[in-house]
Amino acid sequence: MVDVGAKPHTERVAVAKGEIVMQPETLRLIAEGGAPKGDVLTTAQVAGIMAAKRTPELIPLCHPLLLTQVDVALEVDEGASRIEITATVRTRGQTGAEMEALTAVSAAALTIYDMAKAVEKTMRITNVRLVHKRGGKSGEVTLE
Repeated sequence: MVDVGAKPHTERVAVAKGEIVMQPETLRLIAEGGAPKGDVLTTAQVAGIMAAKRTPELIPLCHPLLLTQVDVALEVDEGASRIEITATVRTRGQTGAEMEALTAVSAAALTIYDMAKAVEKTMRITNVRLVHKRGGKSGEVTLE
């Protein structure tokens, strides 16, 4: 692991996004709460939060962080037939929360896929990326 011991504690925020694209019928089923495995959106939100908290167990050499907030928002976009996932992670520490935000998005998308794969196997998880970070030496970085 990288030694972050000499770095100052600062407020840090990371925002990541991603999406899962599917057939309109599958999206409608999920939005209406009719998927065979139950409430897909709530389950995906909880999965994203849990994944952010357990990121150091999944990503080798990732520092464990004391997270002060994790928010996972899911937006149904009927026009594009997708669910957009946004994860915001906050901490106060010596290293950033980018990996936690990215892991939250990924786990939420995987949960949606798992819960709806009996209905549709052609869903695509796409465009997982960091969109914003704040804190530490690099200050504020907005990528979109």
